[in-house]
Amino acid sequence: MNRFNFTSVLGISLALLLLLSSCTDQAPDERQSQEEAPKTSISHSFFVAGPVLTGIVGEDGEVIWDSGKPAARDGYVLDNSHVLICWSDEVKEFDKDKRVVFSYTLQPPNKELGTAVRLDNGHTMITELGEEPKLIEVDRDGQVQVEVPLQPDTDNAHMQTRMARKLSNGNYLVPHLLAFAVKEYTPNGEVVKTFKTDLEELGGREAENWPFTAIRLDNGNTLINLTHGNKTVELNAEGKVVWKVSNDDFEGAPFDDPCGAQRLPNGNTVIASYHAQEGIKLFEVTPQKEMVWQYEGPYRAHHFQILTTDGEPLTGPVLK
Repeated sequence: MNRFNFTSVLGISLALLLLLSSCTDQAPDERQSQEEAPKTSISHSFFVAGPVLTGIVGEDGEVIWDSGKPAARDGYVLDNSHVLICWSDEVKEFDKDKRVVFSYTLQPPNKELGTAVRLDNGHTMITELGEEPKLIEVDRDGQVQVEVPLQPDTDNAHMQTRMARKLSNGNYLVPHLLAFAVKEYTPNGEVVKTFKTDLEELGGREAENWPFTAIRLDNGNTLINLTHGNKTVELNAEGKVVWKVSNDDFEGAPFDDPCGAQRLPNGNTVIASYHAQEGIKLFEVTPQKEMVWQYEGPYRAHHFQILTTDGEPLTGPVLK
């Protein structure tokens, strides 16, 4: 679903992406200094939805596409090379000539949009936050075809939910920040599974492990970024922690409000540190908690999508 063929995106040649960005290579099982780590040859280009830029950054760190409107919440480069972006008030899809070919505007009485994803059936899945929190599927004409009421456990619209995803079984995976829970909903709005993030082994509720991004992995586990808790965890089907990475594993504290996340086909995980004003804003870690790539450029990431690695398009599923 949503695989990316960068060779056709906006007519941009891969030759523009051959310059290498700064990276670090750290040995596992050690507390390591980001400043002293040697550089590797790994280089990524990526889409970024952030407060300064909503666009595409090349492997050399230069902006190669700009939507013209910053502060997006969510966004992706689609299979057809179009770019789908969600801001707090609207969703737009741009073609390769930067023409808007799809749009959806926030509907009252709700206050914010949380995310947007293009589904296999052609619909666009969007979350609305506010008085009537819900997840909707919208057709190409902007008409709502599916509506799922959500249970965020708070009236604070901004904190109700973020990165929802549709599962292969037809259900929806929705993180609810102040509920300290990721809930799986049926299309009828029934909650059939809940993954708690205020577990004692994660520091309890005092750790403020607000779930932001939740991704169902091919192995059936769920990858979750915990914002104020500054952790990324993988939970099994029973909700047990089977993998965790945090600032405890590194010197330099690269976790700073981790919002967006992506599991790469090679098994590594890329994490966004949204609050970072300086230093590391995106970084890639192996299952052994070795940091193998980091981005320290000027563009903060609320969400992102890795597009290429060392000049080659990313292969395998990008989005679940």
